[in-house]
Amino acid sequence: MKKTLMTAAVIAGFGIAAFASTSALAASTGTINFSGKVFADTCTVNVNGGSTVTLPPVMVSAFGGAANTVAGATNFNVALTGCDTNISTAQMAFSGTNVDTTSGNLKNSLTSNNSNVEIQLLSGASVVNTNTQANAPKITLTSGAGTAALTAQYISTATTTTAGLVTSSVNFTLTYN
Repeated sequence: MKKTLMTAAVIAGFGIAAFASTSALAASTGTINFSGKVFADTCTVNVNGGSTVTLPPVMVSAFGGAANTVAGATNFNVALTGCDTNISTAQMAFSGTNVDTTSGNLKNSLTSNNSNVEIQLLSGASVVNTNTQANAPKITLTSGAGTAALTAQYISTATTTTAGLVTSSVNFTLTYN
């Protein structure tokens, strides 16, 4: 009987030791660090002295009967002033119901008078895709101010372009860094 008790005690001891070492391996510790910035206020935004960019009138013949032909390039600026001087850049991102999710251009919101023309944005020589944000401008800020130079132009969406009015709009968001 002593042998059976002793064997049971040894087996129980090994079981407790095995459980204790498994529990000790499962415990671990770590540290989570956080950092961030709090800016005074957002910047004052001015688009070409207001909020409307007027493209020039163009003739249907300017598109030459081909899709993806551009005309009427018009330069404009998005100027930021009064920014917190701790902000070094502002990344633009575009959104809205007029964003063509296929081309990234801006759809003509006058569907009853659609002339098979959209509005395309450029940042420098690069086409801005307002759907994917490819080539969306990043504005460098110095002493709380900066400017993005953009271009808007008509772009034909079909081989047949017809006369008609073109109007569109796009929302934009600035992410400050």
